[in-house]
Order: sequence, then C-alpha cells, then structure tokens
Amino acid sequence: MADEKAPESKSAEKNNRDEVALELMKFVAVTTGYGKGTPAAGFGGKTGTRSPEEYADALLELFQRCREAVAQPVKGAAE
Repeated sequence: MADEKAPESKSAEKNNRDEVALELMKFVAVTTGYGKGTPAAGFGGKTGTRSPEEYADALLELFQRCREAVAQPVKGAAE
C-alpha cells in the first residue's frame, strides 16, 4: 500500500516526463534544424523550404518520438 502512488503524483510524473520530452525536442530541433527542410550540419536530404504547417507537423512528430523515448525505462537502472 505504501508504494501506491497518489493520483496527484502520477499526474506530476507525467507532466515532468512531458517537460523533459519538450526540452529534448527543442534541443534536437535547434541542434539539427529538424523539420526546416534544409540540410543542416552537412547532412543531405530533401532541399527546399517547408510550409509552416509541414514544419509544425514535423515538430509535433519529433515531440511524440521524444515522449516515447522518455517514457522507456532505462536499461540497468534499479527498479
């Protein structure tokens, strides 16, 4: 019973994971130019610019991928 989490702590934990995922998304997007459509840091790919809607969709997709990565348990961590 002592290790059951209260509903507030589950919500806070989810919010914390989302904040970490958002920071990770911002880091990746700024560092790589993700979703802009122009090659960044010497990486080849599609050239040309994207519309604002396409750029927003790319960032939302990146955020979802970051949320999934943050939600995965760390290998070798004490559980």
